[in-house]
Amino acid sequence: MAKLTILAFTLLALLSLSKASTITTTTVTLDEEENPRGQQSCREQIQRQREQLRHCAQYLSSQRRPYDEEPLRMVTNQQQQQQQELRQCCNQLENMDEQCRCEAIRQVLRRQQERGELEGEEMQQVAQRARSLPSRCNLRPQQCQIRVVLF
Repeated sequence: MAKLTILAFTLLALLSLSKASTITTTTVTLDEEENPRGQQSCREQIQRQREQLRHCAQYLSSQRRPYDEEPLRMVTNQQQQQQQELRQCCNQLENMDEQCRCEAIRQVLRRQQERGELEGEEMQQVAQRARSLPSRCNLRPQQCQIRVVLF
């Protein structure tokens, strides 16, 4: 019995140490399409629209800029720029097949993450805005499935 108690205590201690030294990594997981043909079609559409999808990336990135310390005139200019980026992003998403829009948004997030632009809590906030981007554009689907996993 004493050996079992010591073994249990040792395992708990090791588990605690491993948790203390864990590094947090954020990953965007993708819900893969079931239809391989549909995947190929979406990949082609996303590839064709890739340059224009930068407006979606800029819109999502602009949402994380703090305004508290900016002069009022700069805030207004930034808000106007955000609205323009949103309109251009919506136009691009509208030109895509409905089943490809969320994949395109996930690709935008993945590229931002790969470049190191998004990490941790910031990634979660931007992902939340990205989920509702189609509804902001008045497009279907209204929400995208985007899961952020912290390791």
